[in-house]
Amino acid sequence: MQIIGITGGIGSGKSTVSRYLSSKGYRVIDADQIAHDIMKPGSRVLMELAARFGEDILNPDGGLNRRMLGNRAFASLEGKNQLESITHGEILRQIKEDIQRGEEEGLEVIFLDVILMFQVGLDQLCAQVWVVDAPEDIRLARVMGRDGYVPEEIKKRMRSQMNPAEMRSRGTHVIENDGTFLQLQERVDTLLKGIK
Repeated sequence: MQIIGITGGIGSGKSTVSRYLSSKGYRVIDADQIAHDIMKPGSRVLMELAARFGEDILNPDGGLNRRMLGNRAFASLEGKNQLESITHGEILRQIKEDIQRGEEEGLEVIFLDVILMFQVGLDQLCAQVWVVDAPEDIRLARVMGRDGYVPEEIKKRMRSQMNPAEMRSRGTHVIENDGTFLQLQERVDTLLKGIK
């Protein structure tokens, strides 16, 4: 089975590429979705996060206020590191379980969508890593439109992530996502032809 990684910074369009691959019938393991799942109300991970970053990161219903957690965690390198130390072990465990399940099912290809692909070493599991990227102004506009964050909040998160130039240099292929959705589909389809 071939594992292909997909990564890119906030607002790059990484998730759009993953959704397109899913729509074509490919199995995509999404680390962001796993992160959401492990932070459900009452979960051990969520309780650890509340103990570290404050009980008020929890909504009245017990769910996570992601924006508040993000603002606190990404305010400093120490906060970012603590967030990752609480969440990464469980996320990695579930990713490996999902890969094993795909092998048992006899899948030929699995895509692995991980924003911290290189930082946590998951690129070592991949035959290829596709880096999705776009100019910073486009990324900013996407995140503001999608999440309602102000530019300074987004830039803080961008600074906490791997530099796009380094990501591009470490990837096998770069998918430029600076145009229309149709152009993005065509670029992904071209790469898909190369793995068959």
